[in-house]
Amino acid sequence: MTLIRTLRPLRRSPLSLALLTCLAPLPALAAEAETTPSQLERITVTAQKREQQVADVPISISAYSGEMLRKLGITRMDELSAFVPGFHAQLQSPNNPGYVVRGITTDSGESTQTSRVSIFQDGVDISRSRGSAVALYDLDRVEVLRGPQGTLFGRGAEAGAVSLIQNKASNTTASGFDAELGNYSSHKLSAFYNTPLNEAVSARVAIYDAQHDGYVKNLSGGDLNGEDTKAARLSLHFDLEDGSVDAIFNYQKDTPPGTDFHSATLANRNGSTDVYGDSDLNRGSDLGLDRSIQGLTVLGNFRLGDSWQLNSTTGLRRFNSYEKFDADGSNLDLLEMSEYVKSKQLSQEFRFNYDGGGRVRGFVGGNVFYEKGQQQVTLQTDEAALFSNVVWPLLLQSYPAYAAYQSAVDGLVASNLNPVQYLLAGAYVPFNNDITEGYVNASTTHAVEAFGDLSFDVTNRLQLTAGLRVSHEDITSGYRTINADGTGTLGLLGLTTSGVPVTPNNLFATTNGQMLRASDSFWGVTGRLVANYQLGDSANLYASVSRGRKPNVIEVQPDATTELPAEILTSGEIGLKGELAQGKFLYDLSAFYYDYKNFQSSAYVDGQYKTQNAGRAHAPGLEMSLQHNFNADLGVLFNYTWMKARFNAVDEDGSAQELGGNRLRMSPDNSASLVLMYGHDIGGNRRFYLRPSYEWKDKMFFDDENTAGLAQKAYGLVNLRTGVTFQNGRWDVGLFGANLADEKYLIDAGNTGATFGLPTYIRGAPRTFGVSLSGRF
Repeated sequence: MTLIRTLRPLRRSPLSLALLTCLAPLPALAAEAETTPSQLERITVTAQKREQQVADVPISISAYSGEMLRKLGITRMDELSAFVPGFHAQLQSPNNPGYVVRGITTDSGESTQTSRVSIFQDGVDISRSRGSAVALYDLDRVEVLRGPQGTLFGRGAEAGAVSLIQNKASNTTASGFDAELGNYSSHKLSAFYNTPLNEAVSARVAIYDAQHDGYVKNLSGGDLNGEDTKAARLSLHFDLEDGSVDAIFNYQKDTPPGTDFHSATLANRNGSTDVYGDSDLNRGSDLGLDRSIQGLTVLGNFRLGDSWQLNSTTGLRRFNSYEKFDADGSNLDLLEMSEYVKSKQLSQEFRFNYDGGGRVRGFVGGNVFYEKGQQQVTLQTDEAALFSNVVWPLLLQSYPAYAAYQSAVDGLVASNLNPVQYLLAGAYVPFNNDITEGYVNASTTHAVEAFGDLSFDVTNRLQLTAGLRVSHEDITSGYRTINADGTGTLGLLGLTTSGVPVTPNNLFATTNGQMLRASDSFWGVTGRLVANYQLGDSANLYASVSRGRKPNVIEVQPDATTELPAEILTSGEIGLKGELAQGKFLYDLSAFYYDYKNFQSSAYVDGQYKTQNAGRAHAPGLEMSLQHNFNADLGVLFNYTWMKARFNAVDEDGSAQELGGNRLRMSPDNSASLVLMYGHDIGGNRRFYLRPSYEWKDKMFFDDENTAGLAQKAYGLVNLRTGVTFQNGRWDVGLFGANLADEKYLIDAGNTGATFGLPTYIRGAPRTFGVSLSGRF
């Protein structure tokens, strides 16, 4: 979690189209009696806003059925991402996820920032960072689209989109549950019940409850890196004479313990700085998250004659989150922080789909989007601890001659006196040992979009598609400082303002209690051109050029307002997909090249951590997805991605870029996953199954600066699910294990503490295991 990075050493002078990627990858392999022996199952998707087999969609897409998610125990985005080429999800906590598609990361919690990778829940954008991590339960399918998706999905889908399609109520009576018990006192339960209420109305209720103790012991009390999520969903389906309406109510509550931001610099009370050892974070059990999400989605599908259909998507959503965390990763009263975020949004889309059964098909429509959000961050500190561990080391780094005063400084600090005040003014000024300050950023967005997409069959084998989306945004951004609840004695140093004092605060320049605001309007255009050529009856060659856009940013600060131009992604992609051996072997091979202009990166500017225009970046890559059923009992899935995401050496003007040659953060050059699916009938309508998997990632950096030490070397994780199904799959009793080799690895490093020269580290989950029981009725 990086909320602020406001401190630096004092200076002396102030072809987006690769398709298939999984053709129902795992569900096909997981299917036991549901498919023809050794043939692979297909999935119908709606990525292009009409029903198609995933193999026929000229987009780089991975589609996973809800049944596959259930059989592999996937209930979180990070678990899903292990089996999707070019996609990586990181969860520090439900409140702070990071999503990476083909090297491009989106994880900012600031209200002024939009996403690069959008998350959609039944067509409703839920991408705001602090509210985007939702439990994956009772789903019909998940579609992960890589490459710019602005034409199909709209604002924020610059690098890709994840579309969650929830199970809707239907005119059947059915129920089921999935339960797990495991180490770390873990339990997980999901269940659903579906029933018709009358001939025209059906209802479905689904619940989810997951909890486990923290993986990390906190010597100051409690534990860290745990889970506590509860969710519920009510779906109503209404059959009409010429269509249908679905209403879906979602609620989720997350109250996990705190995140282990572990220091490798400041030792715990036992003298250890091992980031994989016990932690020692202030506030003990008081650390943690309290987040609630409420949402209402209304979907309308109406037939307008034989060739036209109207689709309406209405979304209402709000969330509130309050998280307390220890940013310095120690038991010192140094960087005790909290974050409160709230957001509410309303969206409405109308889309007219045309398919007359001829050579032309497509859609046209428009939508409106409103969002109002706010992020409030507070920092409490003991100035004596802040001076000794942050300020004085930075002063020595910038002015080595000050080391001559070390003895005098130690004596003054021991007496709780500020040495800077004494050295500069000869005054004995005591430290403030409990002072809190902070800031608020806010944003309001009104957006209107018009879009259209047209496909034309040039011949029986060649299809051309063109799409365009035009967006208009009215954006208002705001910033306000929360003045200190006392008088700071370090503010005269101007630690974040190139020497300009910020008294009465220590870090944040005051706005005198006012919310500073700035507004502007922006236009944006995204689009795609696609060619798809059928090679025989079982292979397709495709190519595309597409344009993605991350909207403009208005960043308000006490000293100035900065407007950043929209970040533009131009993508080119070619691919080959198809099947061999009478449907037993599926393949998807693709190559792409990303070119970024006005890349929005966070960096130090005059001592403050701001979003800035980092210039140009690029990412060439290759993706491969292979799936094969050897026979009715054995199948395998292999995914591989090679990608070299780097900042360009020079910008558009030919000038050297500050980050030139650096890797984009959280973007390994290589990643792969392998899944083996074995099942065998053992008589009496019972079937034994064994599903081992392995996921591997190459070295990655956790910041765009590629700071030494803030990286994770290559690592791999071994997972396994095994068990027996009874009564043709109606019952399932199994065992599961994740990270069976107990690999030690990091999911993030640096974070807010790095701003103060105190980087923190977040470890990945250790070995977990347990038993499972599922039933369908």
